[in-house]
Amino acid sequence: MDYGKFKYESAVKARESRKNQTQTIVKEIKLRPKIDPHDYGTKKGHVERFLKAGDKVKVTIMFRGREQSRPELGFRLLQRLAEDVEELGFVESQPKQDGRNMIMVIGPHRKKSEARADRSGSQAGAQARQVPSQRTAAAQAAAEPVAEDDGAGVVR
Repeated sequence: MDYGKFKYESAVKARESRKNQTQTIVKEIKLRPKIDPHDYGTKKGHVERFLKAGDKVKVTIMFRGREQSRPELGFRLLQRLAEDVEELGFVESQPKQDGRNMIMVIGPHRKKSEARADRSGSQAGAQARQVPSQRTAAAQAAAEPVAEDDGAGVVR
């Protein structure tokens, strides 16, 4: 076998294996025990977006001052968040106190490659639906006559 051909084939195999690999990314969301319901909804939306994209989410509750004497508030908040995003992810590591913070990790049910394939398929469909409307708008603009003023008060 030719050595150059062998090197080329091994490089192609390495390239293909790299294309199919995905790196695990851990996104982090920080909360406080006394969080407003609207702010909680916003943070929950971020967690849902990260899980849909196939990323792990590290949820951190930061305790300050007298809040440190009530860790059960943070525990209940983390449990509520885990229940709210149950259909998108599962609890990888249970809530545990780490100094002033309480940490929990939520992993997605779907792998990142599956999420990426699903997302690219839906984007291609959206672009296919969008292109004809853009064509018709451009065709209508080209078909309409444009009035021009030559400066002498005559419109052509």
